[in-house]
Amino acid sequence: MSTGSDSGSSGHSATSHDQNFKNLTLDYPRQALQFFAPEEAADIDESVVITPIRQEQLKNRLGDRFFELDVPLKVEWPDGRRAAMLFLLEEETDPARFSIHRLAVYCASLAELMETDRVVPIVIFLKGSPRIRRDLTLGGDRLTFLSFRYVACVLPEMPAEQYKDSANIVARITLPTMQYIREQVIDVVAWALRGLDALEPDVEKRIKYAGFIDTY
Repeated sequence: MSTGSDSGSSGHSATSHDQNFKNLTLDYPRQALQFFAPEEAADIDESVVITPIRQEQLKNRLGDRFFELDVPLKVEWPDGRRAAMLFLLEEETDPARFSIHRLAVYCASLAELMETDRVVPIVIFLKGSPRIRRDLTLGGDRLTFLSFRYVACVLPEMPAEQYKDSANIVARITLPTMQYIREQVIDVVAWALRGLDALEPDVEKRIKYAGFIDTY
């Protein structure tokens, strides 16, 4: 079984992957949330207001290292039917470098900074691994003092064919990072480019994300 993320990772640094997915999320925030975290984003429709918030988190002391989040987004419902929610999206190129403890600290820092407990952490993995830790429980012999989970979107485990006709532009653009057999590579690229052409009216963005598709 072949995935686009395997074929596209050589020659590209982790930083380039981070920037690629930051751009994708910031250009299409609603579609990104609906694709990467469909259950939590079920009530995000055209009426919501999505605002990127500061990435550098406040430090307790000026000499401290700061936490930099990939893409923190604030989602607000203007009609007030739901309280505002924060979505934190992290791209992880190498699963071995992922730390669920670090993510838990990020989320707690963001929640404190923004004075809310409504935080949805999402991690987008470009490679799969059975060693990816999905939950964290801190406690003693009798009591649990912290239970933490996040939305894991492991792109190489998602069948590309399942999303080939999706009306979600983020799903179509990321098709080459998904799971498909090697003989399907031309078809996968065609599905992605057709989706980009049909769903993005802006010529400059079509050029931009044709490059994204080519990279992966």
